[in-house]
This record gives sequence, C-alpha cells and structure tokens, in this order.
Amino acid sequence: MTPHVHRIRFEQGLVGGRSIARDGDALVVVVDVLSFSTCVSVALDGGIEVVPARWRDERASALAEEHDAVLAGPRSGAGLSLSPASVRRAEGVRRLVLPSPNGATLSAELAQHGTVIAGCFRNATAVARVCAAHLARGADAIVAVVAAGERWTDDSLRPAWEDVWGAGAILAALGRDDLASPEALAAADAFRAASVSGLPLAEVASGRELVEQGFAEDVAIAAELDASVGVPRLVDGVFTDQGNARSPHP
Repeated sequence: MTPHVHRIRFEQGLVGGRSIARDGDALVVVVDVLSFSTCVSVALDGGIEVVPARWRDERASALAEEHDAVLAGPRSGAGLSLSPASVRRAEGVRRLVLPSPNGATLSAELAQHGTVIAGCFRNATAVARVCAAHLARGADAIVAVVAAGERWTDDSLRPAWEDVWGAGAILAALGRDDLASPEALAAADAFRAASVSGLPLAEVASGRELVEQGFAEDVAIAAELDASVGVPRLVDGVFTDQGNARSPHP
C-alpha cells in the first residue's frame, strides 16, 4: 500500500498528527472537545477571535499584548478561561489568547504542516463541508483529522474518547468512505455508536473530572451537536471564522 492511498486520515496526539499532516496539500482538523476546540467555536460565535498559545508558555502574555487581546486565566478563576461557559458569558472582548496543553499546542505546531481548523461536536457538519471543498482541490489534497487527547502525569498521551467521537462526527458527516483510511472509518463508527447512547460526555474520564470540579455546564456545551455553522480557521496565528453565519445560541 502506498502512503498516499488514503486522502482522509485520522490520528491521535501531536506525534500522530505530524505523521498524517505532512504529506500533500493538508487541511488539518484539530479536535479537542473538552475543551479547546469547543471554546474556540463558542468564542467565534460570539464574535471573539482566538489566538492559541502553547501550554505554560511564557510568551502568552507577550502574545496578548501583541494582539491587543485578553489572556485567558486558570479554569478555576473568575474570568475568561478554558471554560466554554466563561467564554459564552464574555462581554466586550474582541480577541482572546487561549493557552491549552492539547488543542492549542497541536494547533500551533500542526500549522507548520498545513491549514488548521478547529473542529468539535458544535460545528461537525460545517467543518465536514469545508473538508469536502478542500478534497475537491485535487488529488494532492488530504484531510487530516487529529484527536488531541489528554496527558498522563508523565506527559505521555492519554487517548480521549470524546475527541475520537468528535473527530468521528466530522468524518461521518463528510461521508467519503472511498477516500478514508481504516482509522478514519473506525472513528466515524465510534461516533455513531456513541450517538446511540446520546453522546455520554459526562461519563468519559475527562467529562467526569470536569463535572466533579463544578464544570458540568462546560460538558453540556461541548455536547451541542451541530449548534454552530462557524468554522474556525487559523490564519497568521489567529482563529477567525470561515463560516458564513452565527450560532443560534446567545
């Protein structure tokens, strides 16, 4: 089998993302359901652009100053953070620097290998439409869907089923099984199976952790399947809205 047989690919984590995004004309979809991609989707629906920042990067403050942006603080704080609920409540914010150990870090890194968009349950069908348009560019065009995952205490990848399901929602909506890798087909099937159970995000490890910490609203927002038509695209280090309309949510 040649490396270029599958034009729709799926992987997990940064190393996996690099492995599938560096060939051809790549559109890279970063999926971090709990919560970076969901935060970006909610922010853009509210007219807020997002600057992804690597986790624990001392340059985040400089980024905020450079972009005349608000720097997100700890999730446990009172202000804007990696909490979709806090972003939804924001008023008077034009641009947000959003550090994240998974989605933001992957977005910044994988932008070196192709065009990056942020995908989640909220914009799955809208992202799939953009992916279909990208594939129509020609035989060298590939779609690389990357489930960000979480981190264990030793900093190794902890696969996150919510990200696999989120990636699968996009892949299922895309529906080009003839171009998809076995891994991409399996992710789509995993989403369909989870849908039968009503997308139980509060029951997966990351969801349980957030609920126990008092962030059940964040989990509920993350499960808003196709609530948005916005497609966040990373342009010159800033996520802006490639979609044509706003979410019905306030």
